Amino acid sequence: MSAAFTTSATNVFGIGCYTTVLRKVDSVSTSSVPVPPPKPLLVATPCEAGEFPLLIFLHGYLLYNSFYSQLLQHVASHGFIVIAPQLYTVAGPDTTDEIKSTAAITNWLSKGLLQGLLPQDVRPNLSKLALAGHSRGGKVAFALALQKAMTTLKFSALIGVDPVDGMDKGKQTPPPVLTYAPRSFDLDMAVMVIGSGLGEVRRNPLFPPCAPKGVNHEDFFKECRKPACHFVAKDHGHLDMLDDETGGLRGRSSYCLCKNGKTREPMRRFVGGAIVAFMEAYLNGDNTELIAIKHGHETAPLELQTIEFLV
Repeated sequence: MSAAFTTSATNVFGIGCYTTVLRKVDSVSTSSVPVPPPKPLLVATPCEAGEFPLLIFLHGYLLYNSFYSQLLQHVASHGFIVIAPQLYTVAGPDTTDEIKSTAAITNWLSKGLLQGLLPQDVRPNLSKLALAGHSRGGKVAFALALQKAMTTLKFSALIGVDPVDGMDKGKQTPPPVLTYAPRSFDLDMAVMVIGSGLGEVRRNPLFPPCAPKGVNHEDFFKECRKPACHFVAKDHGHLDMLDDETGGLRGRSSYCLCKNGKTREPMRRFVGGAIVAFMEAYLNGDNTELIAIKHGHETAPLELQTIEFLV
């Protein structure tokens, strides 16, 4: 499966100047991929010739990687290759297998096997590699960055999109990531944490909040060391960066389980733009857009209730 996506924009919060293609890759051997990836992948990439940095993006709990198609293409349109594995379809509380699977995918990339999946003359730059995850995927990303599994490639940037480490403080899912010791994360890379203002709010009395206090973005950022930044989107929810249309039972439930904002587009545009600005800064060495967001010179598509930088 592949889909093309093209338009242009004036800043990181809009679609970039590259035409993108979205390709689904199964974890089975084919003529173009004789050694398949350890897990199925969704790959968003520019179509124009060039060498581009890579982002591995990990989905949230019981979500499909396809639910992030618009976000992945937003990032790719600014000159990045984005790889989103489907880590599982059903999972219990333990994230150990997801951490190991993400390490295996990273090691698969190190063998140069991605090249056969990309458009002609599009090349991945494996020396510029970032890792990101949403919700439970954010926890997995932090766990891998903290070397709870080993990889043959080095990550230069880490992004947590409303990361969650369990149900509550003292009820972390194994293996726990948060230690509740300030600045305790020993990460040899820059970190960005994005939070949702409504993530810690119950949608109704029957359901717990999707990003509870004690195990959410605030706690992850408190343990980060510099360089790090933290943005919190006011009046937007834990799943508001997903596609506008998410099909099936899981897709429909994504509108019902969490406290949401009025529409998804502003949060999705902000998350996409912040990821682009952060990777431009720490993979490409250009912090212009990230500093513009920090000082409000880059007009965000939503109101931010928190902007914090550790430099």
